[in-house]
Amino acid sequence: MRILKHYKTDRGQRLGAGRHAGKAERLPTRITKGDIVRVMRGDDEGKDGKVLRVFLKKGRVLVEGINIVKKHRRARSAEEQSGIIEAPAPIALSNVMLLDPKSGTPTRTRRRTDADGTTERIAVKSGDALPRTR
Repeated sequence: MRILKHYKTDRGQRLGAGRHAGKAERLPTRITKGDIVRVMRGDDEGKDGKVLRVFLKKGRVLVEGINIVKKHRRARSAEEQSGIIEAPAPIALSNVMLLDPKSGTPTRTRRRTDADGTTERIAVKSGDALPRTR
C-alpha cells in the first residue's frame, strides 16, 4: 500500500522567497529613466536615444526612437480610428551603454559617496558625475 505524503507549499512567505522568487527579483542596473544611451548591438546599432522606461523585472529598457515596431491597433471609442501605428519596443539592458557627458562616447559607471553621504554616478572614461534626470 502506498503512503500518502503531503508537503507544505511556500504560501505566505515573504516576497522574494520560494515559488515566486523569480517574479519578485529585480535586476540591478545603473541606467535610469531620462538617461541618454547608445545601442551597442542589434539592428539599431550606433543610434542614440533617451530612456523612456526601465523594466527591472525583465531586464529591458524602452528607448525613444529605437526598435520601432508596427502595431495593429483597434479603435477603443467611436471617435478614435483603428489602424497600424509605429511604437518603440523594449530592448535588452545589456545592449545599451550610457553616454559620457563630456565626450559623448559610451562609458561604464562607478558609484562615489560624498562626504555628506549622497551617492552619485561617475563616468569611468572622464571621471565626471552623471546627472540624475528623472
